[in-house]
Amino acid sequence: MSKWEVELGRFICIEEPNGADALQLRERDAPNPGPGEILISQSKIGLNFIDIYQTTGLYPFPKDGILVPGNEAAGIILSCGEGVKGFKEGDRVGYPFTIGAFAEERVISSEKVILLPDEINDEVAAASMLKGMTVEYLVNRSSKLKKGDKVLFHASAGGVGLIAGQWLKALGVESIGTAGSKEKLVLSKNAGFTHVINYNETDFYEEVMEITNGEGVDVVFDSVGKDTYMNSLKALKNFGLFVSFGQSSGTPSDFKLSDLVSNGSLYAQRPSLANYIASNDQLKAVSENLFKMIIEGKIKIDINQRYDLSDTADAFRALTSRETTGATILEV
Repeated sequence: MSKWEVELGRFICIEEPNGADALQLRERDAPNPGPGEILISQSKIGLNFIDIYQTTGLYPFPKDGILVPGNEAAGIILSCGEGVKGFKEGDRVGYPFTIGAFAEERVISSEKVILLPDEINDEVAAASMLKGMTVEYLVNRSSKLKKGDKVLFHASAGGVGLIAGQWLKALGVESIGTAGSKEKLVLSKNAGFTHVINYNETDFYEEVMEITNGEGVDVVFDSVGKDTYMNSLKALKNFGLFVSFGQSSGTPSDFKLSDLVSNGSLYAQRPSLANYIASNDQLKAVSENLFKMIIEGKIKIDINQRYDLSDTADAFRALTSRETTGATILEV
């Protein structure tokens, strides 16, 4: 056996969309890469809310077979399939937003991965790619923020929020972060948010209007959904932009186009990272921007929870109960 070969590897799977309770740990032979594919031995795996969504039926579930969840990981290439260019056995690579990550080894299209810079270790890569690239497109592509803009960012102490606070500060944006505890407010403030609001103790809409002298904000970034939707629209200036990029509290059930006009002729977007990294060139461009921010010290990745792959269900429960801050890593 060569130094890169493996025998049985563990993986997490689910046969029905029932969230953490349905997750199973199994073993399998390492799969073989086909044309254009690579086989990766994964060292660190990122955990994200989309993993929850995909295992609870919010997103389409495979009608036949089983689902291997997970969308982000880093590791080393074990072997390359026919026609793979730009990669070789032993390269360190990472990827965001490609389902099937909860495994010790996996096969993936070489178009979906990127080479990791020497300055970015596997843990930082797995903790930052999906969340950090989400922030990159939110601030540079969805909204094209500039110095002096005012924004409201919900869940500011989460994995995406803590990266966003630092990125917004680097851009010179006045930012308001919301979180649900004093401890999370401290984390948000330390991450760079200009103002912080505890949404469990006060009406965030009223606080935003006080902070902005009744003007409102230019952009709201909302990954919470149902619980924050209506007041988020009210907190915007006329012609402001509402960006909904998640729904941790559930999908807003009362959305109407008329909500946009009644709150000031607003714009609204429901973006997905997948569209912003659809090609390998796009993936490289977004990842290079993210890694540059990390390498230059403008962004620090907070990894505040670590679980073994076998404890993935516990990690799911901690994330859904909002017990986590920053990034969560699964280790293999």
